[in-house]
Amino acid sequence: MRKKYLIPLLAALFVSACNSGEKGAQALLRRAEAAYEAGLYQKSIALIDSLKKSYPKAFDSRRQGQELVRKATLADQTENLQFLDSVLNEKRTLLAQVKKEYLFEKDTAYQQLGLYYHPSQQLEKNLHRSHLSFRVNERGELVMTSIYCGKQSIHHYGVRVTAPDATYMETPSAKETYESSIMGEQIEKSDFRIGEDGGVMEFIYHHAGENLKVQFQGEKSYTTTMSTSDRQALVAVYDLAQLLDFIYQMEQEREACYVKIRFIQKQLEGEKGQIKGREAQIEDKAPQREE
Repeated sequence: MRKKYLIPLLAALFVSACNSGEKGAQALLRRAEAAYEAGLYQKSIALIDSLKKSYPKAFDSRRQGQELVRKATLADQTENLQFLDSVLNEKRTLLAQVKKEYLFEKDTAYQQLGLYYHPSQQLEKNLHRSHLSFRVNERGELVMTSIYCGKQSIHHYGVRVTAPDATYMETPSAKETYESSIMGEQIEKSDFRIGEDGGVMEFIYHHAGENLKVQFQGEKSYTTTMSTSDRQALVAVYDLAQLLDFIYQMEQEREACYVKIRFIQKQLEGEKGQIKGREAQIEDKAPQREE
């Protein structure tokens, strides 16, 4: 007798549990929809994630939730795209103004990216002088070149910059070095990109108002004083690099945002196509009325 009543009781409990699970899922779905309507797209997405984890078998609610996630993500990315466009327009306007203060060179035959540098560091103005030169490309990648000029080669591969309080920063060995000789003058150049310069450019930036010493390090060493114009050139190019890098990063983020928007739009268009296809199949299968 106990078995006779136990099976229906278990079945009833199972149905009740399923129904209560779907009800809980629907409650979360309603909250997610309310958040979406209020423009709280990230909250809406988070609530659907919670629905999926808490009610893994609430298939109908999960399907509706997935569609809502796509709509919320699309709306969120659209807002983000509008924000990025606004910021980019502002920064590009600023760049158009400040870049007039720099010299720009680009040979399309071998350069993909043009280079900005300070007018005081124009090559013709700095012949026969040992110094540090700075330039930045259109993506905001800053490069320092240590240029040694002298009667004897020192085969330098790095530099040390020292402040009056004896604090200093020095580069690692350069990955790119060049040596030449013109009419008895030895010319050596070593390139250091930002992030691979041992923090030297940032050090100069924060000590630009001080009297800095530059030591060219190699098989022999040579020390000189960094001129005021060279320190000012670093500050100017460093600031421009920050602006160019910011614009480039925003452009990359905007491109990723646009790609995501197009992907979601295609998903939603595909779902609409599937629904129309199913509706057409239902109509085709519907019994024809006899006239």
